[in-house]
Amino acid sequence: MKAMILNQPGGLDNLQLVDLPDPGKPAADEIRVRIHATSLNYHDLLVADGSIPTEAGRIMMADGAGVVEAVGSSVSEFRPGDHVVSCFFPQWQDGLPYARVGDFTRTPGDGAQGFAAETVVRPAHHFTLAPRGWSHAEAATITTSGLTAWRALVGDAQIKAGDTIVTLGTGGVSITALQIAKAMGARVIVTSSSDEKLARARELGADAGINYRTTPGWGSEVQQLTDGIGADVVIELGGPGTMAESIKAVRIGGHIALIGVLTGHEGVIPTSLLMAKQARIQGLIVGHRRQQQEFVRALEQIAVRPVIGEHFAALDDLPAAFRHQQGASHFGKITVSW
Repeated sequence: MKAMILNQPGGLDNLQLVDLPDPGKPAADEIRVRIHATSLNYHDLLVADGSIPTEAGRIMMADGAGVVEAVGSSVSEFRPGDHVVSCFFPQWQDGLPYARVGDFTRTPGDGAQGFAAETVVRPAHHFTLAPRGWSHAEAATITTSGLTAWRALVGDAQIKAGDTIVTLGTGGVSITALQIAKAMGARVIVTSSSDEKLARARELGADAGINYRTTPGWGSEVQQLTDGIGADVVIELGGPGTMAESIKAVRIGGHIALIGVLTGHEGVIPTSLLMAKQARIQGLIVGHRRQQQEFVRALEQIAVRPVIGEHFAALDDLPAAFRHQQGASHFGKITVSW
């Protein structure tokens, strides 16, 4: 079978399409899946460009969607022909995070072999069913960015109709958060450096948009848009460079979901303002398998499909897809299918 691996020391020029042995038949607790699509995330890019070291010959990509070809003798959850999607933390089935959740040692495409391959054989609990009627490319967006947005809004913040949500940027997590929040009856404010992208966000239902280049003090703008109350939830993807504005934007007793560190890993936090706001900052990395199953069930009930900004149609297009991601011009998700 063909697979896209990363040679050391990393870097997009060291991605290589190779032929590997067929993985064979599944063991008793395993399933064999024909993979048809993946989607790109910032974490994948950090592995690919060498920022996150991994082993030589690592098969890339955390996200994978495809069709079950065979099941082991003890597997009852899946049948041949089922459409499935991978889990980011296959060891985290339910409950609160624990010591080995977040170290990425078993995350596909990082500490473990990923899904940029034609066929894989993995334990059945490494997958969930995909939403009925979705394409493989659409389903592949669930694993990382989709589940992250779902957990942030529903699992941690427990949003409700009438809440005001601020989401930073127009990448995969932000656009999914916009869609989920609107489906649940919330008001959504989107920030971006592009007026064109803000217009597209409004077409998806955003109630307001703020260009953070022309309005660098966007936290105060959120306060004005909410009559001085502030946002119930802020989806924080920038990290230290944007956290101060997020704290300004959030209401007293509100919730900040810290998901990304696009502006760096360390910075100054206005702690006195955070105390005055009595707000919560919840760090999170994706979610567990049960949350993914709940997300899939919800997606089958609401009229929400992922926004795929760019789609590449061959496995050997993965390096080109990463280069497109580096340009940061995309809106929504970047996907690759084969």
